[in-house]
Amino acid sequence: MKLKMMYSFLNSDIKLIEKKLEETIQPESLLLQQASMHTLQAGGKRIRPVFVLLAGKFGHYDINVMKNVAVALELIHMASLVHDDVIDDADLRRGQPTVKSKWDNKVAMYTGDYVFALAVELMTNINKPLAHKILADTIVEVSVGEIQQFKDKYRFNQNLRDYLRRIKRKTALLIAASCQLGAIAADVEESIHRKLFRFGYYVGMSFQITDDILDFTATEEELGKPAGSDLLQGNITLPALLAMENEAARKVIEKVNDHTSPSEIKNIISLIKETDAIARSVELSDLYLSKAIAILEELPANKARKALRDIAKYIGRRKF
Repeated sequence: MKLKMMYSFLNSDIKLIEKKLEETIQPESLLLQQASMHTLQAGGKRIRPVFVLLAGKFGHYDINVMKNVAVALELIHMASLVHDDVIDDADLRRGQPTVKSKWDNKVAMYTGDYVFALAVELMTNINKPLAHKILADTIVEVSVGEIQQFKDKYRFNQNLRDYLRRIKRKTALLIAASCQLGAIAADVEESIHRKLFRFGYYVGMSFQITDDILDFTATEEELGKPAGSDLLQGNITLPALLAMENEAARKVIEKVNDHTSPSEIKNIISLIKETDAIARSVELSDLYLSKAIAILEELPANKARKALRDIAKYIGRRKF
């Protein structure tokens, strides 16, 4: 089953979210508008808005309320990607030029800042202090994660805890916040919105680990960028980290720098595949997914719970 079919009952509301996204990004500056729209039109799964809406289905669901939260979370995600591409010096994302490559780093940074600010402004429509605190804390953590990713570039002596802390900030917390804020906006009781936060956190961890695996196992066409791009950009992800437990593999991987050629990266990918690093990475991803699905069993049974379960399983089935 395709991902969008798992929440097809939300189709009309998803269309409203897309319309709201376009309406929100209308700055007076033409350059800022073009750069922001370029980011929006690059596409994406819109998984964070979907999590917001599904979480809201456990309470008093009002799309006119929910859309503000859904759009705000997607804008934060978009802004973090624009900033990430500057930090990583990335020219492509989803097969399209990044803002920093189409314009420059300054335009990209101001675009990201602008989109972040739009998200905060939208959330002022939600009269719930707890929601604002959660959003603020999440933005702080995402920002810290971006800086940590920069500090960790080509740091080959990092450990598993460093990696897990980084992907928690980079991906998991925003997905967790999407689930929790969607529930809070729908007046869901505290015990439920806390469980939804934990579900989102575990799904987010698995989602990012899966992305990191795919960077070594998928094709350039599937990725929208060259395979091994993370390693070439200095991001030491789980498969590379685990592969470096093999002394021979470590000596080769530690030589990677921003001048490493595509053919060398291709050979390193093959080397990593020869170790048990991919299989062990899949095991850890599956462990997080199992925890996420277990939490769902503690939630009220409804159509949204089934959709969350299907989405979690979809993440685990993505091609390695």
